[in-house]
Amino acid sequence: MDGFSKQFLARQRLLVVAPHADDETAGAGGLMARIKDAGGKVYVMVMSTGDLLHFDDTGKKTKKKTRREELAAAMKTLGVDGWDIVYEDTRLHLRLETLPRRELADKIERGSTFCTEKVRPTMIVLPAPSYNQDHEAVYKAGLAACRPHLHQHKSFQQFVLVADAPQLSWSRATIFKPNFYVDISGKFLDLKLKAYLCHKSQVRPEPSQAGIGAIRLMAESRGREISMEAAEAFECHRFVL
Repeated sequence: MDGFSKQFLARQRLLVVAPHADDETAGAGGLMARIKDAGGKVYVMVMSTGDLLHFDDTGKKTKKKTRREELAAAMKTLGVDGWDIVYEDTRLHLRLETLPRRELADKIERGSTFCTEKVRPTMIVLPAPSYNQDHEAVYKAGLAACRPHLHQHKSFQQFVLVADAPQLSWSRATIFKPNFYVDISGKFLDLKLKAYLCHKSQVRPEPSQAGIGAIRLMAESRGREISMEAAEAFECHRFVL
């Protein structure tokens, strides 16, 4: 890591807002690892977990308790400063679009443990909109929470980023155009993959989009776009110096 990058990342207070446990690592695990390595602060807000019956051949339901334990292990691997799950409610899991956008935005702004008013992040990562209704709902609520405001009255995030995800390759309605890249070559890619594997109940067999291979290939593909071994790509909605 060059001196400029390390100094820049060391000054950041990052908040990653993820729809579900595992989205935070898939989208920004490398960025989290780099900021912590540089000496910055990292917080994670997972919006929803719940009991879930997967489309697979096990016939087993994953309990929300398991999701919390897996998230805890992933966050310990990445060394984050704090994390929380906003809704641990099976009735709401994969149904966040049934909540008013104002309620979701309020949770991001001031109604949860690591909300923007408490953390005062300089940088925030939101999920990209996709065919997943929870991702769409959190994306829109996140943009509302990051709306421009008088800085003395409300937390202002200088950097508003939207994270990449394997599922964005499906559906013409979603066009992801990255313009902000983070080099996660070497140990940072290793840490991202190690943290992702902590979400054991969510890792699907190859060649699934939710397999470890998809996460590695996405990082390597984005890396080639900037002539690096591996990278995370984001859409930058705001960059203020």
